[in-house]
Amino acid sequence: MSILKVCRLGNPVLRLKAKPVSIDEIQGNEFQTLVRNMIETMFEYVGVGLAAPQVHVSMKVFVFRPEPEKEDSLRVVVNPVIESIGNEVYEDWEGCLSIPDIQGKVSRFSKIRLKGLDYEGKDYEEEFEGFAARICQHEADHLEGVIFFDRMNDLHTLTFGQEYHRFWAKREEPDNTE
Repeated sequence: MSILKVCRLGNPVLRLKAKPVSIDEIQGNEFQTLVRNMIETMFEYVGVGLAAPQVHVSMKVFVFRPEPEKEDSLRVVVNPVIESIGNEVYEDWEGCLSIPDIQGKVSRFSKIRLKGLDYEGKDYEEEFEGFAARICQHEADHLEGVIFFDRMNDLHTLTFGQEYHRFWAKREEPDNTE
């Protein structure tokens, strides 16, 4: 396995709509290697999610950890579709591996249903709420060429990591970093 280079804001791949992945592609060695490398890269960069466009691959797949404190909570979702469950939204802090050391407040649905395929090409469906729902929405946005800045209602909350920890993290938890 390999650690992949994470592209940063400004790289055009982050603004493209990713291509759907076929069953044949999912079952191929190249795709399986990509997924394993994405997982290793996410852990290396201490992230809770990583979308293929962030590693220079325009494919609809992301990996994430709905319970970051548990290493075995890993999920792989191919061709994801997100549906909100209810209309409740909440605003919280987000960061992104492709926009290092910057955080801001983003409004997201509180509860979602995530559908797609798993890493073997089997149907996948699961419901998430809170932080896990936020991760899914953030990663799915990457597959549509959307970054968290685009979802912010107020750019005044943008802050560098050091200032976030100094002024905001003590008052507001958790630190939601992709």
